[in-house]
Amino acid sequence: MMMTHIYSIRMILLCAVMAFAALFSTPSQAQQETIAAIVNDRAVSSSDVNDRMKLVITSSGLPKSQDIFEKLRPQILTALIEEQIKMQEAEKYDLEITQQEIESGFATIAQQNKMQPEQFRDVLQQGGIPVSTLEDQIRSQIAWTKVVQSLLRSQVDISENDVAATLERLKSGIGKAEYRVFEIFLPVNSPKEERDVANLARKLHTELTQRKAPFQKVASQFSQSAGAAKGGDLGWVQEGQLSEEIDKLLSEIPEGKLTDPVRSLSGYHIIFLAQKREISEENMPSEDQIENQLGMQRLDRLQRRYLMDLKAESFVELRS
Repeated sequence: MMMTHIYSIRMILLCAVMAFAALFSTPSQAQQETIAAIVNDRAVSSSDVNDRMKLVITSSGLPKSQDIFEKLRPQILTALIEEQIKMQEAEKYDLEITQQEIESGFATIAQQNKMQPEQFRDVLQQGGIPVSTLEDQIRSQIAWTKVVQSLLRSQVDISENDVAATLERLKSGIGKAEYRVFEIFLPVNSPKEERDVANLARKLHTELTQRKAPFQKVASQFSQSAGAAKGGDLGWVQEGQLSEEIDKLLSEIPEGKLTDPVRSLSGYHIIFLAQKREISEENMPSEDQIENQLGMQRLDRLQRRYLMDLKAESFVELRS
């Protein structure tokens, strides 16, 4: 009974919001706008999905085709739902995101595209992409970073023994192969996501192998691994550090090649092997580098579990 009552309140609030918005829309706009999903008491509109789609395709370098749109839409909608959940969690703990932080993030992205912020704004607008679409994405990223730092960072403790054990393991691999790896990781969080994620992985792989899109830009937009912000760069990894399926492929493919999508327990991986070398004493990482890497890996696992728990607790309804 309580759940039914809460659901009714949410629906009343949501309908009121949409009705209020319709008052300030032209008749054609009101007819065209639909709700793509409801996330607790917030709506993700079809225009939110379409605008993000244009941003992702433009920034990743993927071709603008109907096939791409259809393959991307489920992933885009999932991303927008997760961003709503992240924003709501930040609001729950009164974590403020300032306009200055958003502008700084915007300037960083503009710089990555070798432009000044105003130039970048003009490019977005000329492409029919509202600047607010990118700002919303930046806002959710900042919000989640603050949630992770505020609630989870203190749970990560890397001891001297952890560092020493990792260094010892690395030294035991001297003479073995080491790989410079870039990755696109697409998680599968539930069985109902399997088909959509598999389809997206295959489509991205096709576009990458046909050189219709640059790997690092695609990784920055789609990958959910710790290296996504660096274009999917995982750095140097030894034999046995990644899953058995990926490890086997790395030993077989030549430098400069891409693997087919690989299904692991957690999702799909597309791996680009940039370079191979033999592990030696000279290329051993420092203790500080090891500590930083271990910390990032553990924090990444923590934030993934935390987000999955939040999604499980949230009310999410998919619409059109």
